[in-house]
Amino acid sequence: MREFDFDSLARANPQVTQQQAVIRSEPLDFQVTEILPFEPEGEGGHVWLWIEKVGANTDWVARQLAEFVGIHPVEVGYAGLKDRHAVTRQWFSVKVEGITEPDWQTLAIDGVTLLNHTRHNKKLKTGVLKGNHFQLRLRELTGNKADWETALHAVQQSGVPNYFAEQRFGRQGSNLQRAEKWFVDNFKPKKRQQRSMILSAARSWLFNLVLSARVSNESWQKILPGELLQLAGSHSFFQADIADKTLQQRLNEGDIHPTGPLYGKGELVKEDGLQSLEADILQAWQDWQAGLIKQGLKADRRALRLLPQDFDWQWDDEDLQLAFTLPAGAYATAVLRELAIITDATIRNFAINEGFSDHKTLENGSSS
Repeated sequence: MREFDFDSLARANPQVTQQQAVIRSEPLDFQVTEILPFEPEGEGGHVWLWIEKVGANTDWVARQLAEFVGIHPVEVGYAGLKDRHAVTRQWFSVKVEGITEPDWQTLAIDGVTLLNHTRHNKKLKTGVLKGNHFQLRLRELTGNKADWETALHAVQQSGVPNYFAEQRFGRQGSNLQRAEKWFVDNFKPKKRQQRSMILSAARSWLFNLVLSARVSNESWQKILPGELLQLAGSHSFFQADIADKTLQQRLNEGDIHPTGPLYGKGELVKEDGLQSLEADILQAWQDWQAGLIKQGLKADRRALRLLPQDFDWQWDDEDLQLAFTLPAGAYATAVLRELAIITDATIRNFAINEGFSDHKTLENGSSS
């Protein structure tokens, strides 16, 4: 059985492993505000609720809303899951066509505050998300403050490797272990939802391996011959035959990004050099690639580089406060791991309460 160690993925600045910090010592230390790509229209058959929640996961809140209104949970929509161990603000949509709309002022759900409500003509669907704004407090910092400042400026100016985070892979990499049993031992899960999660985790891990290799050889921010480049803020790609000065300038300005593979049917990279490089990196994972193709997933690409927007920080005595905005599909974990070795207090406390001697093994299942 292969080992799946997120900590083994290369860092752009390996020196940050000399620094440590703790997140989520309390919910207010981790605040996330959802950003949609549009504004609700103000009319229609769906009530949209702008909600702040603490100590509650998104799916549970959705089911509580359905019960309050008296509708099936499928009639409640949200753009994405938000962490339980945090203060999060996000939209929920509730279908009220054909029923008597309740008095929203009487809504009482533990850990939930209704901040505003409006209407729209459609249900809010999963994935309809522009990004998230993060406000984080890091505590129990170790290391030299000057080294912290160097790392912070590096993230602000150059961005970070755009890794998929640990929660993509399940507790202790469980979804990757299931992918191994599926693709190698031919043990296919029966439930469709579980299969979907495993497939997503599998190709995310392969992407991470390619990205890690390019971080190691310092090419993750360079344009290789035949590079498939992504236009920032879009899902549009174009192939670069050569890295001329104009393309290099656009790369330096954050207008374009090199990409890595999300394996599936079809070939997006046509240039032998880049194709060979990625094939060499994943030589030992051909069974996984074949499994993904067999399941009919469509080949895609993902930017190797993540540039946090409005990245800012300030020191509060011994704590560090961070603020930044990430696009949909990006992870705060990718930013934090370029600053220090991060311990999640919620995982650490669980380990202590359950008598585990090493909480680090549990952190592979944490979310952020």
